[in-house]
Amino acid sequence: MSSVNTPPASGSPSTPSAEKQPAENMSKAELDTSIIEYLRARGYHDVADAFDTSLRDEKGKKSVVDTEALRKALEPRLKESTNLLNELTTMTSPANLQNLLLNLGSGLDDILSTDPSDRHEGFKELESWVEGSLDMYRPEFRPILFPIFCHFYLDLIQRGFKDAAIYIIRMSRSGFGLLIGWLTEGVGGEASGAGEGFQGEKGKRGRAAVMRVVNNHLRFDVTSSNPTSVAPNTWEESTGLLSSLIPQANGAAKKMIDPHVFNSSKGDLKLGPAPLSEELRTEAERTLREHAMLDRDPAAQQFDVQFTRPQVPPGVIAPSESDLPPHPATFKTADVEREVSSVKDARKRIRLEPSVLANVDLSSPQANTLRARALPSVCAYTLHNVPEGAPCMTFSQDTSLMAAGFAESYIKLWSLKGEKLRGMRSDFQSSAIKDPASLRKAKEKKGSTTRKLIGHSGPVYSVAFDPCNGSAAPPKYLLSASADATTRLWSMDTLTNVVAFRGHENPVWDVKWSPLGIYFATASRDRTARLWSTDRTSCLRIYAGHLSDVDCLQFHPNSLYLATGSSDWTARLWDVQRGSCVRVFIGQQGAVTSMAISPDGRYLATGGEDLAVNLWDIGSGKRIKKMTGHTGSIYSLAFSAESSLLVSGGADWTVRCWDVKSGGGLPTKPKENGVTTSYTPLGMANNEPVVKSSSDEESTETIDLVATFPTKRTPVSNVQFTQRNLCLVGGNFLSPENR
Repeated sequence: MSSVNTPPASGSPSTPSAEKQPAENMSKAELDTSIIEYLRARGYHDVADAFDTSLRDEKGKKSVVDTEALRKALEPRLKESTNLLNELTTMTSPANLQNLLLNLGSGLDDILSTDPSDRHEGFKELESWVEGSLDMYRPEFRPILFPIFCHFYLDLIQRGFKDAAIYIIRMSRSGFGLLIGWLTEGVGGEASGAGEGFQGEKGKRGRAAVMRVVNNHLRFDVTSSNPTSVAPNTWEESTGLLSSLIPQANGAAKKMIDPHVFNSSKGDLKLGPAPLSEELRTEAERTLREHAMLDRDPAAQQFDVQFTRPQVPPGVIAPSESDLPPHPATFKTADVEREVSSVKDARKRIRLEPSVLANVDLSSPQANTLRARALPSVCAYTLHNVPEGAPCMTFSQDTSLMAAGFAESYIKLWSLKGEKLRGMRSDFQSSAIKDPASLRKAKEKKGSTTRKLIGHSGPVYSVAFDPCNGSAAPPKYLLSASADATTRLWSMDTLTNVVAFRGHENPVWDVKWSPLGIYFATASRDRTARLWSTDRTSCLRIYAGHLSDVDCLQFHPNSLYLATGSSDWTARLWDVQRGSCVRVFIGQQGAVTSMAISPDGRYLATGGEDLAVNLWDIGSGKRIKKMTGHTGSIYSLAFSAESSLLVSGGADWTVRCWDVKSGGGLPTKPKENGVTTSYTPLGMANNEPVVKSSSDEESTETIDLVATFPTKRTPVSNVQFTQRNLCLVGGNFLSPENR
């Protein structure tokens, strides 16, 4: 790979002789002639004619014209030659105008180059050429459009970004040669694109404007690889303002521009499961043996050992107990019940194997049986009559509660098992609570299956139940994040707000509990994520480095790492305790609005406004594949318990299931008889194939999309799996008039 500098724009007109000969040695007639020749050489024929006419009409007349006023008048009005013509015909003084133009010299070129039509013409032709290029070159040409577009308009509004960051473009040698040939009107230029080429004087100025940006703000890393041998996604990962997106070491002499080099420099990560204390494991195994004896099922005891003492996969480093964030040294009864319940859930779990659908005729009799093994059961909860909107939803791990945050600043709870939600009486005394019986007496006598929690002063964007009890018992606490820049902790026993955590300066977009249950993290518009604990109101760590809003976050299953997604089109992985960035994931083509980490701790899935789901290997920081099929922004992602299936929900009113282990990619099977058949997944209108005409738009669905579950008009704001692999989804129904 080499760094290549582009040649300067060719075809620049030669400077008139008037610039080479001092003005004091020229007669007035020669000076007038030189100015007219200069304007004609620069392509301003109408202006030259007008100036020539004004000299003849105004001969013998004197008027005083302020050259500075003329300069200021020229700059904002040089949109078209007619504007310049009007300006010169209203402010004519031959002597002063001649001196002004001569004094400007090359500065006149700078004034004339502010003509916005030059940028428009240049960008229009560049875009046409890129989109009309060959398919194998188009992915590497497209990244050029973004920096040129930005710098054109940064120049026009004169913001002074002369030392803007260099935009890195990775390109093959043959593609680079075609680009330079087109820009310099050389070999391989005009015929490849769909545009009309740079024609006329305005077209030449447009080409020169493009070349100035290419020379000053782009750096090309030219590879010798054949374009067809490089995956299109590779161009996305190695293109952009990479030096700004990659964390830089303090005092480093050279900026790092390769995300893979940065990820490698951070060493290996400990991605194995979090260890259990030996005392807790021993007690959990004893309890399981007792339950097996009571159930008269001796085989269950041997079956449970693999869950209480899981094996670490080869090549994965497991953390030790000392690596974990500080946590209580002793365990409680609730911890034992959680571990026991987790083992029982694993025993009864429905195992999902989407790979069984590969290379199977979906119209065959055994297809329905294979679908049952591959696809999850989906239980959808829809909110109706919520015109103001419900930005977020979540379910407790024991599936007893559902919570939703609303744009009208409140949270609403639902009991999914039909039990009454009862809080504490307003007159109860904590000193009177001595046993479970007295606690029941202190609760309200009446209750309902729904309950409102009021306390925020802005829309609620995220809610999360604590994971301490797992699926063994209902949660004790609920966290909520809001536009009022606070995060609130709610007690599920009293149904009241316990504490408000303040520290962010802007709206808080997301909040997530650590698997340990002690810590939680928040993501905010102030471009930071923060770590908190429930026993203090100030934050413990601030994770700063993103260039825009931190929109979403997710803890690693072993609690050592925190993943964040941002509107700067990147995701990062942070060391929870040290607060340092250990991985950066670059390649998403839009804001990252959702993410999930697989239960085995090896994969990160990100989704967002570019309508694609990206699967990353956390250990290396490399993208495994890109999964497309959604037609709207992706709001939520969730892995199955085996990490083999990924479920996504989005603004296109669908829930989609993806095969994590599949190689992915767009379908390559040729069409037969002008039609392509594709099977309709379980859960849609019927099980008959959908027939698409060959005249339809080319499908963007990758082959790892194994099922699509549509809703009527419900954007899916949350998807999550239970411990037994039941998929729960939720969203707010959009009535046609509120669409």
